[in-house]
Amino acid sequence: MSISTKHGKVKNVAYNFSDAQVKVREATSNDPWGPSTALMSEIADLTHNPVAFTEIMSIVWKRLNDSGNNWRHVYKSLVLLDSLIKCGHEKVAQQCRENVFTIEKLKDFRHVEDSRDQGLNIRDKAHQITSLLLDDERLINERTLFILTRNKFKQNNPGPVGAESRRSNRHHISDSALGKKHSGPIDKLLILTFPDPEYEEARPSTATEEEMQLQIALALSRKECEKAKEMKKSNDARLQMALEESQKLLSPTNSMTTSTTNSTNGTRKTPENFLGENKNLVNLDNSLGSNAPSTAGK
Repeated sequence: MSISTKHGKVKNVAYNFSDAQVKVREATSNDPWGPSTALMSEIADLTHNPVAFTEIMSIVWKRLNDSGNNWRHVYKSLVLLDSLIKCGHEKVAQQCRENVFTIEKLKDFRHVEDSRDQGLNIRDKAHQITSLLLDDERLINERTLFILTRNKFKQNNPGPVGAESRRSNRHHISDSALGKKHSGPIDKLLILTFPDPEYEEARPSTATEEEMQLQIALALSRKECEKAKEMKKSNDARLQMALEESQKLLSPTNSMTTSTTNSTNGTRKTPENFLGENKNLVNLDNSLGSNAPSTAGK
């Protein structure tokens, strides 16, 4: 156990920090390693408790205002905040938007230690978070995918409570809320979006998760609809071009042009057959009279 860790534990007792505050302080300590995924997941779950939410965010904002040798407090707080925005209560993102200036100013964070710019990662992380907060659609997608990934991870890596028990409890919560199993709109959308058995693993465990999954499913549905419209539009354009070409081929002007062309090429020679010497018209009656056999005397 490092000296900073021991000092932190003593301070936790001296200041009578709550369980939620202790977890945040541990996740954002000055130790040279990052917060574990399991710890950040626990803190994210605690944000659904109104009292714990206030305690967690107060520590996070305080850590973000540190500087100098406590640059690890700042960076690890940004890492935790990124996780809470995606996986915690939606009020986390709302509060971050209200205090976005605190995050934005970290884009200019500078601290050199051992000839290294330790502020580089802080600046990059601050830029990523502010960009995410300003993009509503991306935020919804990130939150939903993060929740689905975490749920799947829990299924594949069960803790003290077995996967079957947790799945059963999740179904119980969802069924009691909906009145019967697999009856809500999110269930129908998930059936279309996620094939079995992924559907069972992706079922929401809370109302917030259900709302996020519903929004991402609707977004996917809109994209499919737009794609189908674009394809139909392209097919209609090709059909219109084909019809226009057909009309050109069947138009009277085109037929007249064809007839004139044939005449020019010598196809129609019938009038010239009735011309005699010196291009004079032949008298057909005389011609027929001289050549016809005489019937007189019969």
